[in-house]
Amino acid sequence: MGAQLRVYKRRIQAVTATKKITKAMEMIAASRIVKAQRKVTASMPYATELTRAVTAVATGSNTRHPLTTEAEAPARAAVLLLTSDRGLAGGYSSNAIKAAEKLRERLAAEGKEVDTYIVGRKGVAYYGFRERKVAESWTGFTDSPEYADAKKIAAPLIESITKDTAEGGVDELHIVYTEFVSMMTQNAVDGRMLPLSIDEVAKESTEKDEILPLFDFEPSAEDVLDALLPRYVESRIYNALLQAAASEHAARRRAMKSATDNAGDLIKSLSRLANAARQAEITQEISEIVGGAGALADASAGSDK
Repeated sequence: MGAQLRVYKRRIQAVTATKKITKAMEMIAASRIVKAQRKVTASMPYATELTRAVTAVATGSNTRHPLTTEAEAPARAAVLLLTSDRGLAGGYSSNAIKAAEKLRERLAAEGKEVDTYIVGRKGVAYYGFRERKVAESWTGFTDSPEYADAKKIAAPLIESITKDTAEGGVDELHIVYTEFVSMMTQNAVDGRMLPLSIDEVAKESTEKDEILPLFDFEPSAEDVLDALLPRYVESRIYNALLQAAASEHAARRRAMKSATDNAGDLIKSLSRLANAARQAEITQEISEIVGGAGALADASAGSDK
């Protein structure tokens, strides 16, 4: 019985150590969520005004540009998938991958070839294990992205949208990331970055009672769009990276809290089993003592006769 008690004690010690680690990870993730939320909020005004500026240029001119012009028969699309570099975040990366798979199927059903770009080791590992072709990938910054990271990602995407499809270019740019709604809710979403839907942006402005400004373009509307194209793509990717980072921290905090709670429940269960084993051991020892005392008493009584 003593051996069983020692097994329970070792398991309790191991689970207690694990609980300390998961609790520390939960606290770290919780502290990083606040910083990530602030970055998301700070990035929104720039992205909003940039979109309005692009809309103003597009609606104020008849210029055909990859930023705003729909292809007559789109044949190729690029999909940027944002996942995490690290695990222990519940279903965060798997949900984003599932959303990307659904988008890929939808684009394929429309007769479009898909080039996949991936951010995060989890996504790279998923596609690598299945031996799927990846146009380009980036890792090492998903939990704390900077604007320089967005520029690095945007460069090949901008190059692909500006090239002809016969030369390996694409007609559309899509992005799949995890939108941060609240501490408890994060949704994997997909959206089309390019071509920009001018009608939708104009409709949103009308619903908000906003008036799109009128501009004179110097030297030309096309030159202005050329200058705004990389800024627009970079801002969209940067905002998505920030939202994904906040979602990752929130998912990890929730997963680590669940692990900590489960560890606590397991410790209670093991403690009850250890106490039961200890009581059984004590009872057995008492029984052996009583039995031995009785045997000595019987032996003494026999010798007196």
